[in-house]
Amino acid sequence: MTIQEAQETVDGWIKTTGVRYFSELTNTAILMEEVGEVARLMARKYGEQSFKESDTKVDLADEMADVLWVLICLANQTGVNLTEAFKKNMDKKTLRDSNRHKENEKLK
Repeated sequence: MTIQEAQETVDGWIKTTGVRYFSELTNTAILMEEVGEVARLMARKYGEQSFKESDTKVDLADEMADVLWVLICLANQTGVNLTEAFKKNMDKKTLRDSNRHKENEKLK
């Protein structure tokens, strides 16, 4: 599935199953909540925090997909074409960082 197809799929789901988009502010708050869930799981799985019983059944891929879902909702609501935005962002990073990371002693 392309990014554009994902945006279209989410929009179709919202319009048929979800009734309507939540407000942009509500979706921003939901995005922060979902990112927090990914962070909590990362801290437990890869960091020093121990798992709580309620965390043991949580799926990292599913939590990341929740983040992507809400981000796509916000892009759709605000008229952002994520395919174009991502291409421009990659170009920016490539131009800006073409030598930066290669010359970083910390990465060698």
